[in-house]
Amino acid sequence: MDAQSRGQADEIDPADQWVLNPQTGNYELRLDHSTGQPPSSRPRGAGRRGAPERGARRTAAPRDGAARTASEGRPPGPRTETPEPRSETPRPRSEETGTRAERPRADVPGQRSRRAGKGPAADTSPAAAGRRKRKAKKSGKKKALVWTGGAVAFVLVAGSVGAYAYYQHLNGNIAKIDIGSAGSGGFKKDQAINILVIGTDKRTGAGNEGYGDAGSVGHADTNLLFHVSKDRTNATVLSIPRDLITDIPDCETKTAEGTKLIPGTPQTRFNSSLGQDGRDPGCTMRTVKELTGLTVDHFMMADFNAVKTLSTAVGGVKVCVAKDVDDPKSHLKLPKGEHIIQGEQALAFVRTRHAFGNESDLSRIETQQQFLSSMIRQMKSGDTLTNPQKLFSLAEAATKALTVDTGIGSINKLSDLAKELAKVDAKNITFTTLPVVDNPTEVVKATVVVNEAKAKPLFAMMRSDTSLTEVKQKEKAAKSKQEALLKGPKAAPEDVRVDVYNGGGPQGSAQETLAWLQNEEGVPRSTNKGNSPGADLPRTTLEYAPNQADQARALADMMGLPAAALKPGTEDAEGLEAMTLTLGADFKGAGVPITGPAKAPEGVQKVEADKQVCAK
Repeated sequence: MDAQSRGQADEIDPADQWVLNPQTGNYELRLDHSTGQPPSSRPRGAGRRGAPERGARRTAAPRDGAARTASEGRPPGPRTETPEPRSETPRPRSEETGTRAERPRADVPGQRSRRAGKGPAADTSPAAAGRRKRKAKKSGKKKALVWTGGAVAFVLVAGSVGAYAYYQHLNGNIAKIDIGSAGSGGFKKDQAINILVIGTDKRTGAGNEGYGDAGSVGHADTNLLFHVSKDRTNATVLSIPRDLITDIPDCETKTAEGTKLIPGTPQTRFNSSLGQDGRDPGCTMRTVKELTGLTVDHFMMADFNAVKTLSTAVGGVKVCVAKDVDDPKSHLKLPKGEHIIQGEQALAFVRTRHAFGNESDLSRIETQQQFLSSMIRQMKSGDTLTNPQKLFSLAEAATKALTVDTGIGSINKLSDLAKELAKVDAKNITFTTLPVVDNPTEVVKATVVVNEAKAKPLFAMMRSDTSLTEVKQKEKAAKSKQEALLKGPKAAPEDVRVDVYNGGGPQGSAQETLAWLQNEEGVPRSTNKGNSPGADLPRTTLEYAPNQADQARALADMMGLPAAALKPGTEDAEGLEAMTLTLGADFKGAGVPITGPAKAPEGVQKVEADKQVCAK
């Protein structure tokens, strides 16, 4: 680089000077390794900062001088000194000090002379001139490479300090709440994951106090249970209406004075599971478990401001409206067609209740699902993942916007969780809404209750990781073959004979199942055989003989056993021989289906995350 400031840029190739040392990981000042080391054409003492005067005593340059310069993360800057007259007998010089070295380094070849006619035995033929011309054309690319390499080296060295500071900054952004024992104890990489995303009606943030109830403590207004399958092939996002009438269980909350027990409230709105009577998100998590049978691992909570900042951080979210919209209550005004919205406009879109559908909260939920689906597509797009500015903005906005439980209250833990969630392809992420019906006790319909006939199969599908979309055709074909075992006549409950073993379920599972079969399902010919010998089983199994198939189908129907649990034998049973039911680790309790149906019940609302849908 000194040569360029001395008018000798044609003689020294910049790409020869800065290279990556694979042993140290640093960029080092080296010369080209592909040639020998002819004498340097540089005059003694010329152009080097701090070079000794003529006649001064010269000392040997340190052998690792070039490496030390590079390890500091900065290449030498341009020099402005006036060069001295060219010497007839130049001697090798140190690259760092400009002093004459005692001997040239054996492992650092010299710089090559590139100027025509210079150096020993210069080739002045037309062919040589052509080669020099072609090399000159390449020098621009090499200069670009060396400057890029130098910049990367600087960023890596300087960034080692800056990255840690920024990491600490992001950690400081995260708000955390200790929910005690409300969660599962933490998500695991080899198990299904359940995250509860809560959108509150708290009007925090600039400009949000004017939306409705400015003094709200923050109720659970938007609620999404994000269930990710164990194998990460699919995910189901269940929206729970805020106006659902349900039972809120007792819950413990952490306060400055210690742990406080808040009594449960039967038959009340779901949104009062947060904020009301001092309830924290742990109370909402317990309510979700009571409702669905799914244990929630963690929660993430956001307020009005989060929608504005996150939509802006990703560069806007694409939405589509099937008609012109002008809603004075939410302030949403959009002409028919597709739009990129962010900030205030994005908040208006997810808040509008009167622009689409039947102007109910259920219609608003569907609109929010369409918005979130589009945001997921945008976050997973190359436009976001390859844009450093968007990624930094997203990290900044997300850590400031979200409140989480202490179990994921750090950048490292949130990053681990994000990596697990990112494994799911967007085409296999499905949004759905808890099936409900109008509250029959109300004259003026303001609340809803669970539609048990449709909700129970849906909950069972989520517990068994059954996707609401097609994941793989091969899996579908295998399921069809297994499900054929469940088709056919079923024996009467009093004719079912079964021995029950506990092979991996909770303690007492065999006795619990026996009591349930005999007292609730009318299966008197059932026996508790205690613990199964051998290792625990991950899955419940039912072994039966060919002539017991009708009994097996009846028991499978009672217990919600999947077709995969049925293990038919090859020889018929003799006399009063019983089938063998072995409860595995997937057993959740007597009367709780082991798995759900292969398909969602008819009429269950769905929004697929990989598809753009126009709000109507």
